Amino acid sequence: MLTVKNINQYYGGSHILRDVGFEAQDGKVTVLLGRNGVGKTTLLKALMGLVPVRTGTIEFDGRRIEKATPYERARAGIGFVPQGREIFARLTVEENLRMGLAYKPAGTPIPPQLFELFPVLRQMLGRRGGDLSGGQQQQLAIARALAAQPKLLILDEPTEGIQPSIIKDIGRVIRMLADSGLEGRRVSILLVEQYYDFAQELADDYLVMERGVFIARGHGKDMEASGVRQLVAI
Repeated sequence: MLTVKNINQYYGGSHILRDVGFEAQDGKVTVLLGRNGVGKTTLLKALMGLVPVRTGTIEFDGRRIEKATPYERARAGIGFVPQGREIFARLTVEENLRMGLAYKPAGTPIPPQLFELFPVLRQMLGRRGGDLSGGQQQQLAIARALAAQPKLLILDEPTEGIQPSIIKDIGRVIRMLADSGLEGRRVSILLVEQYYDFAQELADDYLVMERGVFIARGHGKDMEASGVRQLVAI
């Protein structure tokens, strides 16, 4: 679904991403771990076209996209949930969800499956996003990204500042998206996460980043035996 080769990215004179390459498989959860400040969020922004890459290629669903704009990447089928959620606080829950449909034809309905995934949102359609709890805002941010029914969903630390009960709900949704999908189509997941146990439980494949390079990668079932917990311990 996603193939990244030899990505290099700079902020000024600082070399942030160094020949980064990996694959995210169709219908799998790929987890990216690493300490703060190693380049994880920069990589996600590069994948979405929010920061430029100096060299390298990004291929999504058989198409080269490293020169594409962020909205072209969204149209191609990539959904993005940024760190900090970034919902529209003054818009209602329904309006936030419709923002996820911005490039769809007028009148496109909000997929009803979103309310099956996150029942609380149906009850709060008329409430402003800024009035929701942090966990509810995170659910809204994920639902907004799913509204356009992406083929790949990129999540940047979705458990940050979230209560344990909602973390479990988010984990359940991520696993269901990869296994069963939306409208019968499985969704590939790229998950950046600091919470090791959450990441290990969901990972089909894992990557560990340190100073802009991957220092370990493998199958999720091998994470504990490979000492990944120690690699990402603060």
